[in-house]
Amino acid sequence: MCISKYAKADSMYYVYILMTSRDKSYIGCTNNLKKRIERHSKGYVSSTKNLLPVRLVSYFAFNDKNKAYSFERYLKTGSGRIFLKKRILN
Repeated sequence: MCISKYAKADSMYYVYILMTSRDKSYIGCTNNLKKRIERHSKGYVSSTKNLLPVRLVSYFAFNDKNKAYSFERYLKTGSGRIFLKKRILN
């Protein structure tokens, strides 16, 4: 993915994939990736607190919030999960 040199760092949105202790993937979206991963790792996120430790597998950066959230929704669909398994999580 190409990121415009005119995009501000604080206007970026990230779709991220975590791998949990049970070898399950977790998909999320945020505008502050470092802080969000830290919250997951410390057990502050209810969805992953019982699945620690988690590790960041991959992330995708977008300068458009709607595109980021649409891509997150896609990755959570059946075809999105197949894409992840075939191209990212192999």
